[in-house]
Formats: sequence, structure tokens, C-alpha cells
Amino acid sequence: MEPSACEDLKAFERRLTEVVSSYRPPTFRWRIILSALSVCTAISAWYWLKDPRTTVVPLTESLWIHPIFTVATITLIFLFIFGIQKLVVAPQIITSRTRTVLTDFALDLEPHTGKLILKPRQSNNNGCT
Repeated sequence: MEPSACEDLKAFERRLTEVVSSYRPPTFRWRIILSALSVCTAISAWYWLKDPRTTVVPLTESLWIHPIFTVATITLIFLFIFGIQKLVVAPQIITSRTRTVLTDFALDLEPHTGKLILKPRQSNNNGCT
């Protein structure tokens, strides 16, 4: 491989590693937020459904009586509207799309670090010698 091509490949690998590692802290933070909010919503929904007053009072009053459930549910809905699911899986999307492109160049990608992996080229044996 030429020195300039090798330099380009190393620069690409450095940039790719930088991009993959930069997504790690925010992704972890959003996963924690989403998990905590989901657990809070599930537990408060259980208490909301088990409350005997829920079947007697109107929905708005029932939601007013259970503010934790109401706030957690509204927050969860807003987070999904604003795309928290994309923030949680962003590194996997980037690595899978990059991996798809790199297969044409006999390269692969280490999913957690973004390091390039050289794969052996497959010979084109289509009947010609």
C-alpha cells in the first residue's frame, strides 16, 4: 500500500474512532434517563390502576390524584416525540451503516471502539484462470 493511502486510512480510522467515542457518554446518559423514566412510569401506572378511586372518578381527576404517573407519562411521550430513541441507538446506527460501506473495501469495523479491521480480500473465482 502506498504511504499516502496508508496515511489516509489512518486519518479515517482516527476520525471514525473519535466519532464513535464521542457518542458514548451522551448515549449512556440518555439510556439511564429513559430506563429510570420507564421504571417510574411502570410503577406509578401500577399504583394508578390498583387505586379503587380510579374507576369511580373521571380521568382528569384520577390523573390529578396521581401526579407522578401523569408527569412521568407526559415526559416519556415528549421524549419519544423529540427522538430519544434515536439518541439511544445512535452509535449502533453509525457503526452498522459504516460497516455496510466498508465491506466494499474489504474492511470491517470494531463496533465499540470504531477501529478498522482489515479483512482478507476474497479472490474472484468466476471460472476464469
